[in-house]
Amino acid sequence: MKKTILSLLLSGLLLLSACGSGTTAASEPAEDDDTLHILATTYPVYLFTTAVTEGVEGVEVTRLIQQEISCLHDYTLTVNDMKAIEAADVIVMNGVGLEDFMADALSTSDAPVIDCSEGVALLPAMGHEGHDHDTEYDPHIWMDPERADQMIRNIGGGLAAADPDRAEQYQDNAIAFSGEVYNLKLSMRFIIASDQPDLQLPHRELITFHDGFQYFADAFGLDLLKAIEEEEGSEASAAEIKEIVGLVQDYDIPAIFTEKNGSDATAQTIARETGCEVFQLDMIMSGDGQGLTPYVDALRGNVETIVNALGEGQVTVTAGGLVEE
Repeated sequence: MKKTILSLLLSGLLLLSACGSGTTAASEPAEDDDTLHILATTYPVYLFTTAVTEGVEGVEVTRLIQQEISCLHDYTLTVNDMKAIEAADVIVMNGVGLEDFMADALSTSDAPVIDCSEGVALLPAMGHEGHDHDTEYDPHIWMDPERADQMIRNIGGGLAAADPDRAEQYQDNAIAFSGEVYNLKLSMRFIIASDQPDLQLPHRELITFHDGFQYFADAFGLDLLKAIEEEEGSEASAAEIKEIVGLVQDYDIPAIFTEKNGSDATAQTIARETGCEVFQLDMIMSGDGQGLTPYVDALRGNVETIVNALGEGQVTVTAGGLVEE
């Protein structure tokens, strides 16, 4: 039976940073040595874990899911994935049912598991045809920086409990990450809510072709009207297409949004039917970086895309939350 490490102590939020701890791919199983081998299941969890372990000697963070991927609905563990799970000293997972595909593998591991979703305020899952996360709650919690802060604190507390000799370093890192990401959320929300002519959003309604943007919309005061996820063998139905066309026309929406690793076939069909444009948003499920910089950059890019797609001007949003014409 797996032991789950609950989130401990720690208050504060995130600080934008890169990571200095050792990292490796999950396809390179760890050797039996004195290093603490931490396995992060997904890219967002990997980014947060490398931030918390920044500068901590004798710690190596690996990432389980390496592929460019939009969703984990149909993901199947490989032999190397199984080896990485077996070799891990600590496993850090998103939770909320996102990793249900690896439940059997986790049950065979003695490594403590840090569930990043502990204490996070959850939203009900948005239904969509052809898929089911087998959970009543939406698992894409990292898309709200305030919820991501709780995930970071859970990682810091969990690693402190699993590795007491380095507990102070983990906790200090987690505390040091207080401020920047929360301030980023405030500044990005201010931009979206701005009354400046070039930043005003006459439309705040989102239609996305992935179900992972509910927390993002909640964080930044946007109205997610409809979310449809398209993958091979689960294309949008005629009824869904008709519904979205109706929503675009009823709300006079100028743009709809796909996920950068997902399909845009139906979105392009709707664009031809209604005259709206198609833009891409990043759900941060894949990438090459580590630490918090890729996470912050992706959120900033999403806000910039939405402001330019739904607003009346063309602006650049900097990492500091500043707007350049």
